[in-house]
Amino acid sequence: MPIRAWNEELARKTYAPYVAIEGGLLPALHALQDEFGFISKPAIVLLADAFNITRAEVFGVVTFYHDFRLDKPAGRRTLKLCRAEACQAVGSEELAEVAKQRLGVSWGETTLDGEWSLLPVFCLGLCACGPCAVVGEMPYARLDKRKLCSLLDEPTP
Repeated sequence: MPIRAWNEELARKTYAPYVAIEGGLLPALHALQDEFGFISKPAIVLLADAFNITRAEVFGVVTFYHDFRLDKPAGRRTLKLCRAEACQAVGSEELAEVAKQRLGVSWGETTLDGEWSLLPVFCLGLCACGPCAVVGEMPYARLDKRKLCSLLDEPTP
């Protein structure tokens, strides 16, 4: 689904089904990000009002989960590299440098062609199989330079 420009009326319609359910903030956030590509400041204000919580609470949820973006949509593909200690102990920092160099971006940036975003995550729950990453929604474990470059070279699905 293509990402749309911010529209308050559409945003309200997007999160409305989740307001009445317990724990509805997370699905509302996912729905908004799916619609607009990121969680904007106006969306945080609307959600705080709709869920009767503070803006700080909404912001806290958005910043706690690595899947949410606050500034702009991610690239068509995302590479989320684990930066937790277990992965660092088995070479994730070296892989991060390879990814940065190969893509020509730093953490949180998107390639000029909009194809890739490089995102740091702090634990993917694959600690015994590090270094690990997620490309799109697919986890990859026991990565090395060759496997990482292979992932980056795969054609867009």
